[in-house]
Amino acid sequence: MAERSAVAQWEDEQVDDARRPAARGVRRDLWRTLRRARLGLAGLFILLMITLAAIFAPWVAPHDPYEGSLGVSRRCPAFTTCPNLGGSFARTSANEGTTEYPLGTDVNGRDILSRIIFAARISLIVGVTAVAIGGSVGVVAGLLSGYYGGTLDSLIMRIADVQLAFPFILLAIAIIAVLGGGLVNVIIVLGIGSWVPYARIIRGQVLSAKNQEYVLAARTVGAHDGVILFRHILPNVITPAIIIGTFGMAAAIIGEATLSFLGVGIQAPTPTWGNMLADGRAYVASAWWLATFPGLAIMVTVLSINVIGDWLRDYLDPRLRNAA
Repeated sequence: MAERSAVAQWEDEQVDDARRPAARGVRRDLWRTLRRARLGLAGLFILLMITLAAIFAPWVAPHDPYEGSLGVSRRCPAFTTCPNLGGSFARTSANEGTTEYPLGTDVNGRDILSRIIFAARISLIVGVTAVAIGGSVGVVAGLLSGYYGGTLDSLIMRIADVQLAFPFILLAIAIIAVLGGGLVNVIIVLGIGSWVPYARIIRGQVLSAKNQEYVLAARTVGAHDGVILFRHILPNVITPAIIIGTFGMAAAIIGEATLSFLGVGIQAPTPTWGNMLADGRAYVASAWWLATFPGLAIMVTVLSINVIGDWLRDYLDPRLRNAA
């Protein structure tokens, strides 16, 4: 037994030694293509900066995002001069921006920059978690539907058709009206509402893959369905799901901002880009920065994620990679 164990250990070491050069080659190839894709590199850098700012928000943000003072209500961004606010807000000191509040303050005197940084936490948590939920449900549903077919396939696809028949925003509002607002419920709604694209794409991939030689060989040696699905088929069909997940994260961030903007998502005083837009829409003419900077935060974040998704699509598709 000891001799067999030693042989088995030697074989495992040989396999590991064979895998290491391949893994290093993949990493080098990945980095090489990323350096050539300037937009992808820029998007990755921007998203990394946003993520780091969100993680270290208590140390990065210059002010408490929840505390404000009416004495500095609607203070202009730094290095700008604002029109006279008029009425009870007619203060000459409020017409000049200050570096203490680089992006200005809102109607309650809270620092816009600090609230944007803390709101990035919510957006990234929602984006990543919703993709994890929707991707997991969709991939498993697609695997089962494509592999077993028959009644199970018809049932899963009809459920997907029913969900697609409803406009997503109306479906999300209806579900949140029942469950209530809040971070957890928004994540659940966005996650469950995004499983259909994963299921449809993975189902199509599985229908093609389940008749390949490696699957037939696994069946011949007596492998169970679970082993065939998750060890043999899944690694060969997961690439489209990764690409969908990248764009799905951007869609989830927009979805959360939309629900919060409509007042049915995450509620104040928790800072989110959506409810910051909602708070600033009444002051677009007199205090443009209240809605402009949260809107720019959404645009830059979603654009950087989409650019990364485009690069991943080009990298993971050999035809597009060779053409580039």
